Amino acid sequence: MADQLTSSDNSSPRQGETGDDGGTGSSQQDVEMGNANSAMLENIVQTSNFDREEVDRLRKRFMKLDKDNSGTIERDEFLSLPQVSSNPLATRMIAIFDEDGGGDVDFQEFVSGLSAFSSKGNKEEKLRFAFKVYDIDRDGYISNGELFIVLKMMVGSNLKDQQLQQIVDKTIMEADQDGDGKISFEEFQRMVENTDVSMSMTLDQF
Repeated sequence: MADQLTSSDNSSPRQGETGDDGGTGSSQQDVEMGNANSAMLENIVQTSNFDREEVDRLRKRFMKLDKDNSGTIERDEFLSLPQVSSNPLATRMIAIFDEDGGGDVDFQEFVSGLSAFSSKGNKEEKLRFAFKVYDIDRDGYISNGELFIVLKMMVGSNLKDQQLQQIVDKTIMEADQDGDGKISFEEFQRMVENTDVSMSMTLDQF
């Protein structure tokens, strides 16, 4: 998808392309492609928390990250950013952006992932993103094992596994109100209701 979006920046014909009149390029194709790109961008604006100007800026950032011009951002391209690679949850963040599980992120997924961090995003959107960080298998629940894995990413070697497991067990026990041994989104909401999620998950500039 992103390769189509970026094509509107370069509407000049490629070498060797000819139109019906024998000239190079096709103005009709250029117009149609431009209209399609505009429609895609408008759709992204309608389904995200960003206005058109912000989406255009994000598109330019996306194109810079897409170093191999594949139209998608691969994991290594994401991790080339110092502010991403230094985050212990970087791999989880990338996995959440990759909504279809294809192993890379297209422009629509890129904007969708960042949308939760917009100042216009509501608290539930931000909580759902935070919940997805822990819900590794995307089954709608945070299991004991998933909570351990993510907390291990965060604390590294600062805690022994046995100590960390005790924290995990206690957290599950306190949050699990229906006794199924895992945390649902509703239970997660109640667990963090006194946390200022909006401030910690809002980026001022895009």
